[in-house]
Amino acid sequence: MTHGTGGTAQRGRSGPDSQGLLDSSLMASGTASRSEDEESLAGQKRASSQALGTIPKRRSSSRFIKRKKFDDELVESSLAKSSTRAKGASGVEPGRCSGSEPSSSEKKKVSKAPSTPVPPSPAPAPGLTKRVKKSKQPLQVTKDLGRWKPADDLLLINAVLQTNDLTSVHLGVKFSCRFTLREVQERWYALLYDPVISKLACQAMRQLHPEAIAAIQSKALFSKAEEQLLSKVGSTSQPTLDTFQDLLHRHPDAFYLARTAKALQAHWQLMKQYYLLEDQTVQPLPKGDQVLNFSDAEDLIDDSKLKDMRDEVLEHELTVADRRQKREIRQLEQELHKWQVLVDSITGMSSPDFDNQTLAVLRGRMVRYLMRSREITLGRATKDNQIDVDLSLEGPAWKISRKQGVIKLKNNGDFFIANEGRRPIYIDGRPVLCGSKWRLSNNSVVEIASLRFVFLINQDLIALIRAEAAKITPQ
Repeated sequence: MTHGTGGTAQRGRSGPDSQGLLDSSLMASGTASRSEDEESLAGQKRASSQALGTIPKRRSSSRFIKRKKFDDELVESSLAKSSTRAKGASGVEPGRCSGSEPSSSEKKKVSKAPSTPVPPSPAPAPGLTKRVKKSKQPLQVTKDLGRWKPADDLLLINAVLQTNDLTSVHLGVKFSCRFTLREVQERWYALLYDPVISKLACQAMRQLHPEAIAAIQSKALFSKAEEQLLSKVGSTSQPTLDTFQDLLHRHPDAFYLARTAKALQAHWQLMKQYYLLEDQTVQPLPKGDQVLNFSDAEDLIDDSKLKDMRDEVLEHELTVADRRQKREIRQLEQELHKWQVLVDSITGMSSPDFDNQTLAVLRGRMVRYLMRSREITLGRATKDNQIDVDLSLEGPAWKISRKQGVIKLKNNGDFFIANEGRRPIYIDGRPVLCGSKWRLSNNSVVEIASLRFVFLINQDLIALIRAEAAKITPQ
């Protein structure tokens, strides 16, 4: 009995424990089954994503420089690239769709391949491409284009076609700047054989204005055939423009297309001056000590005799400078006691225009000139020419003659102005030409080369002068 009861007691004790173990095993199996379900769902999702070729995009920077990838990222990116290539070539493989891991040989290939990653070549910025393009152009092209203008290229081409001699072109053509013979030769060879320079030069010459092209063609050098035809015209025949026009009509192929009768006449006169016509002969040099020109006289001078001689040129310059200074000092001494016209600057204060010694006033915008003698001269003062009224104090007087005019007071009290300059003087809008004179009245407007003045007369002083003149006249 005791044994049975003990057995029942043990069985009764073991009942709840076995129930707890069963519950824990069920929970464990539920979680295990749940994890397996989750893994199977994840594997199905991964397989479906691989089958559709939609691999989740990895965040990457859009900047120009990207960071280096780690080893696991390199493996995953290589797998993604290989899967996309396989899909594009032959569809989806069944082994890959099941979510199985790659084989060991594939792992070895994958692990070997990304050991030296090659970053994708970024698209160059537009500014960099422009710089590269500019650096590809040769520097000599831009340098030549800076000095050689399109007009110079056209002049060079026309001159070479006319003369076939680069030395004659260098001596006879006047370019926009001074070129050496070597520079002319290099430019001509560049136009012939360098495709870049010739293309740029042709484009620039096509953009020239027709009038500029005509002016350049008119400066073309004369060929030997043209000069030979012109030399046949006699030096004593005194040809006219019709003669050269007829010569152009008779030989259209020999003359340049831009030649005119006037140009032929000018070149013929030049040939005649240098004794290049057929009926002219060069005069032989005279024998003896006769000197023809300065170069011949220079050849006759013995340099050894000039070393110990005095410098006559320097002494002459010193003498002239001393004479000029003495003349200026003399003029200044004479002007100290011969002031006839006082120049006062106009200020804001209202000062009286006349005094007891002023006959009239020539008032401008900046200064006023007081006339205190019966005759004064107007003009532009220089070092060698001193006058009474210097109009340059009023404004720009470079168009005014050094002695532009003279103002005189007659015995009857009338003022007259005489024009002695090249430009006319306008009195109240009326022009007074060179060699003419005109009567000045009170408030007359005097205009000299855009400088305007008002002529004011001291009526009280002029009335006294007229009264004295009337007393003297009856006697």
